Amino acid sequence: MVFSSTTFLLAFLPLVAILYYICPRKLRNALLLVFSLLFYGWGEPKYILIMLFSTVFDYCNGLAIGHFRAKGREGGAKAVLIVSVVGNLAILGFFKYTDFAIDNLNGLLGTAIPALGLLLPIGISFYTFQTMSYTIDVYRGLVPPQRNIIDFGAYVTLFPQLIAGPIVQYKTVAYDLEHRRETLPQASEGLQRFVIGLGKKVLLANQMGAIWEDISAMSSPSVTTAWLGALAFTFQIYFDFSGYSDMAIGLGRFFGFHFLENFNYPYESRTVTEFWRRWHISLSTWFREYVYIPLGGNRKGLGRQLVNITIVWFLTGLWHGASWNFVLWGVYFGVLLVLEKLFLLKLLKKLPAALRHVYALLLITLSWTLFAFTDISAGFAWLGSMFSGVLFDSDSVYLLLTYGPMLLLCAFAATPIGKRIYDWLNGHLKQGVLTVADCGGMLCVLAAAAAYLVSGSYNPFLYFRF
Repeated sequence: MVFSSTTFLLAFLPLVAILYYICPRKLRNALLLVFSLLFYGWGEPKYILIMLFSTVFDYCNGLAIGHFRAKGREGGAKAVLIVSVVGNLAILGFFKYTDFAIDNLNGLLGTAIPALGLLLPIGISFYTFQTMSYTIDVYRGLVPPQRNIIDFGAYVTLFPQLIAGPIVQYKTVAYDLEHRRETLPQASEGLQRFVIGLGKKVLLANQMGAIWEDISAMSSPSVTTAWLGALAFTFQIYFDFSGYSDMAIGLGRFFGFHFLENFNYPYESRTVTEFWRRWHISLSTWFREYVYIPLGGNRKGLGRQLVNITIVWFLTGLWHGASWNFVLWGVYFGVLLVLEKLFLLKLLKKLPAALRHVYALLLITLSWTLFAFTDISAGFAWLGSMFSGVLFDSDSVYLLLTYGPMLLLCAFAATPIGKRIYDWLNGHLKQGVLTVADCGGMLCVLAAAAAYLVSGSYNPFLYFRF
């Protein structure tokens, strides 16, 4: 089940919301756990067992670490932590990378080892990272071990962020799990944020995805057409992912949880370094806290820092999918970040802001071309089409006339201009007028999104690989 489906919008969410608010407070985490398992198992119930195993596994590991630390037995606590980390990575590695490793081994050695044909459990990269961060933070003494398995299970399986993030660290919601107090303004704010995210996903991302699908199927696109396709995918992945994050944050707020922001207008960035402070913030934070800093961060000299950046970005690329294009995509950003650290940031500071913005957007758009094609040769061929061949053709004219306004709308929506206008109106309009306008706007977005979904239009889910 996904948020952008009629089943979720018309049946699942209303039912959960009604039962949640009439349920006694002490039973609400249990209710969320049950419905989160139902949500996850809607398509493939068997994968619930894997998630339940991860939940029980790290619940027990957290208790064991807490026990050993209370006894002053740091060696025992560290041993359990190692078991937790290795176990989580083994689960993730087996389901996500086994067939990838077999394919590459066959290609390298000329063997014919049969692939296992494993299907990737949806969201496994997200929830394994969450449970692993929990045991690490218990070991570090940042949070006490959770003794209520229902509360811990609710944290791991919480359906608002289960299949598409953001990656929610236990320490950010530990208080909410036991002490949250839902309010009407908070619930209203959460629903508004959810509708905004739904609009981003259905009305913007899906449109861009359809454009990209049509253009990427062309065998010999002109330079202009190739760039239009790349821009369409650039907008699709942003509005899809940030839309899902908005929906997750909004639903979390509706149920009393406070998830941290995951996107901060990343296409406003003027450097690649700034971009990764604004894009998928929860993933960047996770790798910084649990990989980069433990490797030494920037504490052991510039040379070691650059090595650490390279390692982190190789792993970041690999995390996104079992394919060499994702590894290349991660290395690409790793190299750019190293170059900015060494000298590019100093040079960029001397340039006008507009040129820095063009620099960042150009490199970001090129990166998404690598990301979009799992076939690396096809990706490089498309990059070649963006810089060589016929500049303009009849297809370009048609695409610009047909989709140009939609691309401009997406470019506007990717900036904070709309928010600034809203904030200005909030300061100058009477509260009643603004409330009516808010409600009217949200109802229009919801109605448009529902009509689009009911019509059975194009509605891809980009997170099967995660």
